[in-house]
Amino acid sequence: MSHISTIEIEVKDIGCLKAACEQLGLEFRENQQAYKWFGRFVGDSPMPEGLTKEDLGKCLHAIGIKGNKQAYEVGVVARKDGKGFHLHYDYWAGGYGLEDVIGKKAGKLTQEYAAQVAIKQARKMGYSVQR
Repeated sequence: MSHISTIEIEVKDIGCLKAACEQLGLEFRENQQAYKWFGRFVGDSPMPEGLTKEDLGKCLHAIGIKGNKQAYEVGVVARKDGKGFHLHYDYWAGGYGLEDVIGKKAGKLTQEYAAQVAIKQARKMGYSVQR
């Protein structure tokens, strides 16, 4: 079954996304142009807004779990307006372990990305940051 979801975050800084992945123990797979998912849309859930069946599974980069070949992946997809990226993943069966790491509805990944953006901004402003 396929259940593709758009993660509710606007990614504008790939460097911060990579840092978030590292912090969570994920692997950022640069230039991987397909993400692992069920493989075909069966129409049992709504299609994410702005996507077509042909768009599913395609990406510019992917995010996966190190050493887990069964888990689905997150696709890093360019926004159609050219202003950053969307993240998509197949949440069927918890993404076969993916949601254990990124959180339900990618909450952990979203939170860590936001933290990395804040850290980068604070350092840019001359503040020292510790976690």
